Amino acid sequence: MIIDAHVHCTGRENASDTLRAFDEAGIDMAVLLAPFLNDGYSLDNAESLRRANAYLGRMVREHKDRLVGFAVVDPRSPQAADDLRRAVEVDGLRGCKMVPTGWYPYEERVQPVFAAARELGIPLLFHSGIFIDGRSGRFCRPTYFEALRDHPGLRVALAHLAWPWTDEAIAVGLIDRIHGVPSADCMFRFDISFGPPPAYRAEVLAKALSVLGAESLQFGSDVFLPCDGAHIAERKQWVVDLLDELEVDAHARQAIWCGTAAAWLGLPPPTSGAKAAGGSGTGLGEPDIPMPAASASAQAPGGVTTRQALPGAAGAGVAGSTAGEDITARLLAAAGRLPGSEGRTHLHRRPRLIPSAPQPRRLFQGGGWMPVCC
Repeated sequence: MIIDAHVHCTGRENASDTLRAFDEAGIDMAVLLAPFLNDGYSLDNAESLRRANAYLGRMVREHKDRLVGFAVVDPRSPQAADDLRRAVEVDGLRGCKMVPTGWYPYEERVQPVFAAARELGIPLLFHSGIFIDGRSGRFCRPTYFEALRDHPGLRVALAHLAWPWTDEAIAVGLIDRIHGVPSADCMFRFDISFGPPPAYRAEVLAKALSVLGAESLQFGSDVFLPCDGAHIAERKQWVVDLLDELEVDAHARQAIWCGTAAAWLGLPPPTSGAKAAGGSGTGLGEPDIPMPAASASAQAPGGVTTRQALPGAAGAGVAGSTAGEDITARLLAAAGRLPGSEGRTHLHRRPRLIPSAPQPRRLFQGGGWMPVCC
């Protein structure tokens, strides 16, 4: 099974064409965000967002087995908490997306919306990291979202792994793990809809896998509807190629493609195991995840081979640590909590974390880089 945890609506799509595109791309379930950037919908206009939420509620109403509608609200609005309750209780939406632009997540005025989300028991998705469209990303630093810990029980996803502040995002996500919280119960997880240009992707994902584990990462295409299945499939293939490059194992792939998002959405966990690549899964109980041609079960004792040496700043090799010295394992051990396999990395072979520098003109070309939206 594959869950696309980050899909934008524009107000120009319809359910039948959307489902057809997902079928073509091999997507079983998708999180659809109410429109807020197109055709009269604006983050700065609360009334337009109410219309957007009602529109999305009508669109997904008959397809809740595959389409998960997320409201969009402006938490600066005094009516934002009531708007969120209406979106859930009347429009039938099952989560909420917010974009910090003009407000910080720690401000007192936005806390009522977070409190309402906790009361409703819904997941939240936030833009994190920079914007490419000229808006300032200064409101979207990962540490600012730590204020959400004042609302325990929230299930939060930060989009784009907060690039370029990915180390900061990983630190935010690590806190629950250090304190022994199971991955499914952690407050923060991260979608890997690509903010980083291709030159950074392997480094960013390898670090997140090493420190947080795949159970804190989820796939998101960040496409804008309407689009055809080939467009979504292209975004999916970027992830397939990256996971192949990093030699990520079957268990981690299942988490990224469906397991992490299922826990975030409050859905039953997928069963272990996976079918061969190709085709679409039949439900949360029967995952179908893209796998590399070679068997993902071929791995060294402990799940990981010895890491390659990481290049030093001056080109001199710096010895990499072995699987038993995994970063997360060391941190959990230091805290006195090392729950079974929670500290394991899911990379069979540690890649070089600092890729060769590309030619500048290629930085924003090949490799399918898409600008960070929200």
